[in-house]
Amino acid sequence: MPARNKAPGTPSAKGPVAVAASLLDRALRRRLATDLRGAIGRSELTLHYQPRIRLADGLRNGAEALLRWHHPARGSVPPTAFIPIAEGSDLIVELGGWVLRRAAEEAARHPQLGRVSVNVSVRQLAAGVLPVQVDLALAESGLAPERLELELTESLPLADVTQVAAMLGALRSRGIGLALDDFGTGYASFAWLAAAAIQHPEAGPQPDRAPARPAGRPGDPAGHPRHRQGHAAPPGGRGVETLAQQALLAGLGFEEAQGFLFGGPMPLGMLLAGPAAGPATGLPAAGEATASPATG
Repeated sequence: MPARNKAPGTPSAKGPVAVAASLLDRALRRRLATDLRGAIGRSELTLHYQPRIRLADGLRNGAEALLRWHHPARGSVPPTAFIPIAEGSDLIVELGGWVLRRAAEEAARHPQLGRVSVNVSVRQLAAGVLPVQVDLALAESGLAPERLELELTESLPLADVTQVAAMLGALRSRGIGLALDDFGTGYASFAWLAAAAIQHPEAGPQPDRAPARPAGRPGDPAGHPRHRQGHAAPPGGRGVETLAQQALLAGLGFEEAQGFLFGGPMPLGMLLAGPAAGPATGLPAAGEATASPATG
């Protein structure tokens, strides 16, 4: 009797090579997770910084701190490999606190860095430890709250939106900038969080900037909005790779931009040793008329 064809995609339909690869992937993830837990103590973690450029004059206005891991045996482990591992456990809470402290310390030692932006995991919010971690980072470094921005990503759902909104509202009232990264592309709870944080009675004055963050697709720098709240963070765009995209952002009223047109993530020393300005903007000065395509 002929064997029945198994439906593709079912576990029993996997060939021996696919099964072996899956087992290897799980084993590698377990080893990386074990190694990552000790990476802080072994000084294997560092921060790289991607510059943010002020569109009006092309000057550097700040930078985003990005975690990097150099494994003693495997070399540089891509963030796309180890961040999801950390996000899948409470390890991300410890890593998030370390990044906050290191970024604040380095920004305080180098005022020319400008405002520093740090990515925050939803797990830090859910655990209720973010205010304590921020307090510790600012107290140890002496960094002014206005020079710190926290970036939140819609990667996980939030169980208690009201409590988290109050937490973020208290941080914002101190002058710390808040940004909802790739807003609207993840869990809907962040939509409620944005509204709650704005309306929080202790949040201070309403933000005076338009929401948005262009990000992601090279051909469409305005693909994913980014809501920003706080006292020090102008509306900015990410994913800028061409002068045409830069001009588009300026025309939409964005004040700063970030992307490989201005520089990718790099060690702090390299960033500070480089020029304080990005490439020539090719944009008109404020109040200057532009020629239309019809008039050349």
